[in-house]
Amino acid sequence: MSKVFLIAGMGADTRVYNNIDLNEDEVISVDWIEPHKTDTLKSYAQKLIYQYNITPNSIVIGNSLGGMIAVEIARILPLKKIILISSIKTIDEAPWYFSMFHKLPVYKLIPGRVLTSMGFLIKFVFGKMSDADSWLFNDMLKNSSPTFVKWAMKAVLAWDNKDVPPNTYIITGDKDHIFDYRRVKDAIIVKGGTHIMVFDKAKEINKILKKILKK
Repeated sequence: MSKVFLIAGMGADTRVYNNIDLNEDEVISVDWIEPHKTDTLKSYAQKLIYQYNITPNSIVIGNSLGGMIAVEIARILPLKKIILISSIKTIDEAPWYFSMFHKLPVYKLIPGRVLTSMGFLIKFVFGKMSDADSWLFNDMLKNSSPTFVKWAMKAVLAWDNKDVPPNTYIITGDKDHIFDYRRVKDAIIVKGGTHIMVFDKAKEINKILKKILKK
C-alpha cells in the first residue's frame, strides 16, 4: 500500500477529490498552509514536505496549482509517481497570458478578499455545472485564505520550471479554459473534460488513475 498525497488547486481544497476512489491506498489530504510572502512554489513545496511528512517513494496527485507544486515536490524528493490533473509540467506548457500578467501584474491591485469573493465567475471560468457543484466551488473559494490566493497568483506567474521529473503522468481535458490541452505534452486527454473534471468527470478519472497506479 502506497501513501497518496492529494493537493488541490488555487481557490479550492481537497473536496475537489470527493468523487475520487483511492480506497486501496493510504490517502492523505494536503491542506494549504499560509505562505511567507517571499516563498516560491519550490520553497512552499518544501514546507509541505515537512508539514505532511511526504517521504521518498510516495505518490502525489495534484490538481491545477497542486500539480505544479507536485512537480516541485518531485524535484526535491524521488517519488513513486506524480499525477497531474488539469495542470502543467513546465512553463513551456503555460498559456500565453502567464507571461503578460507576469510583466503587467494587474492582479496586485485587487484586494485578496475581493479575489475570494468572485464566485459569480465560477461557471464562466470552469464551464457548465449544476447548482450544487457551483455552490461547492463557491464555498471553497470563499473559505480560501486571501493571503494565500494573492501569494499563489504571484508564485505561479513567476514559475519557470523546465524539468519534467521521472514517473510523471498528466491528465487534461480538451475543454479546459485555463490550460489549453494542445500545449500540454504527453497528456492523457479526457474528451469534454473541463478544468474541474477531477470532480465532475470522476468516473472517467478514476479509471485512468487505477491504470496509472497499477503500473
